[in-house]
Amino acid sequence: MWENAVVAYLHYLSFMVIYAALAVENQTFKQELSAAEAWRVAIADGIYGLSATTVLITGILRVFYFGKGSGFYASNPVFWTKVGLFFFVAVLSLYPTFSFISWFRDLRNNNAPQIGRAQAHWISNLIKVELVGFAIIPLLGALMARGIGGN
Repeated sequence: MWENAVVAYLHYLSFMVIYAALAVENQTFKQELSAAEAWRVAIADGIYGLSATTVLITGILRVFYFGKGSGFYASNPVFWTKVGLFFFVAVLSLYPTFSFISWFRDLRNNNAPQIGRAQAHWISNLIKVELVGFAIIPLLGALMARGIGGN
């Protein structure tokens, strides 16, 4: 019983941290970043990545060991929509993440990254799409938990 509660708690907490990290990225990111702002974005993105990994691991644990049983989830199209949306957002996050990683050489020398207008536009829009995606995922979870989409 305790393990179930702890895994559920870590799942929900990690999801909240994902959203907070993306909110920091969204509020901080702009074309003309200072080195301090760029570090803030890069650190927030690292926290986002660790939290997303925790959500994935705890989600798998909930499906197979601590949730309603894999049969409940496997037969529910809302579950598969939720999983698909999670992976879609994860793939979208790769471009910003690789962009932020490319800044590290400049940041170690205390230089701000040089970001082109088109790249800044893409990254900014991708972060916003990620926020929308992560706002929809809990709705899908709430629908699923109430039997919507089930047999």
